[in-house]
Amino acid sequence: MKPAPFDYVRARDMTEALDALAQHGSDARIIAGGQSLLPMLNMRLAKPAVLIDIMGIAGLDQVRREGELIVVPAGMRQAALLRRPGLASEQPLLAAALPWLGHYQTRARGTVCGSTAHADPSAEIPLCLVALDGEIRLRSRKKQRRLKASAFFAGMMVTEKADDELIEAVAFSAARPGTGYAFNEVARRHGDFAIVGCAAVVEAGQIHLAVAGVADKPERRSWPRLDGSALDDALNAFAWELDAREDLHATARLRRDLVRNLGRQTIEEALRCLA
Repeated sequence: MKPAPFDYVRARDMTEALDALAQHGSDARIIAGGQSLLPMLNMRLAKPAVLIDIMGIAGLDQVRREGELIVVPAGMRQAALLRRPGLASEQPLLAAALPWLGHYQTRARGTVCGSTAHADPSAEIPLCLVALDGEIRLRSRKKQRRLKASAFFAGMMVTEKADDELIEAVAFSAARPGTGYAFNEVARRHGDFAIVGCAAVVEAGQIHLAVAGVADKPERRSWPRLDGSALDDALNAFAWELDAREDLHATARLRRDLVRNLGRQTIEEALRCLA
């Protein structure tokens, strides 16, 4: 199929992009990498009247550190973030998750903020943002605001971004001393969206586990340092709380089993990183 007709604006700066968003509102969509949006256009699942291309705006492709945060702006390609020198020590969870994100060709074009905006419940970037208690930085012509990832993702491909806002950047917490990180996922093929993805962050007295692919958005739970049957019970309760969906890729029962078993495996790997 071919997309429905649309107008195209190649923004020269952020002001032009925000002005176009303010003018067209819900009839406009931001395009950067286009790896999620273009298939939706071709299948006519999305029919914007205007596409606003932000990839010509200078300065949107440079990761920066702000204290303990890794700030990734709207033009940063997924492959470029994966190639960032020292990423494995700067934030091991991101370094472990990014190779699972799509395929080499899609990572070369897709952007980190684009995946965030798309908000697929099985996607790796939203999962990492939730696991690391990250934030989404939104901007419109009138204001700027920041939302925690847990508040930003509202449902399946639904977010709290307003029609006149774009995601200017996302911020991940950098690795902290005495903290272990691990990531695992199960998919039909490497590079496909996860049937279940798990991201664990373990600190001295607490375990955090985030799960994607089960509910209609990534979810995180925190517990004290449990082990044995106590951890099994906590994971079982989490698996049932997620109200697992069933589709052609997996049954709800399989997804619950993966939360229990893949979740434990991921937590154990994060614990080993503390040793």
